Amino acid sequence: MDADMIIRDEKQCDASAIRQVVTDAFGQPEEAALVDALRNSGDVSISLVAEIDATIVGHILFSQLQAPAGCLALAPMAAAPNHQGEGIGTALIREGLARAKKNGWKGVFVLGDPDYYTRFGFSVAMTENFETDYPRPYFMALELTPNALADDAGPVVYAAPFQALE
Repeated sequence: MDADMIIRDEKQCDASAIRQVVTDAFGQPEEAALVDALRNSGDVSISLVAEIDATIVGHILFSQLQAPAGCLALAPMAAAPNHQGEGIGTALIREGLARAKKNGWKGVFVLGDPDYYTRFGFSVAMTENFETDYPRPYFMALELTPNALADDAGPVVYAAPFQALE
């Protein structure tokens, strides 16, 4: 990780730089449009940027799930292509999860590469009691409070902007 990297809350003036980083990282504009839609719908709980030399090089967003109650979705997370592999994603995830825990959220759900996200404590097994249309091998959850999801079950319902993508 770059010693000069700063992780901070997104500011209103960051929107276009975030849009560019997310579009470049995913190679298409859909995820950047999702960030804008989540911001506009008021579903964003945590939105952080990574900055190096006053330039935004990464972004992570956590949005409130409609179900299960008290849980967040981690998506999307992006690092500028010329800065990938430098620990930006790791730093954003760790800071985002720390803030989510501090703010009293029960758990976080993510769709992604298990080899990457299990490093942070995410588990496919944690989602066994939950219903999703997403591919099971890539659908994971992390409890931020011990046993917060153990007795929970049912559908995982993302914020409306996610549903508009499907």
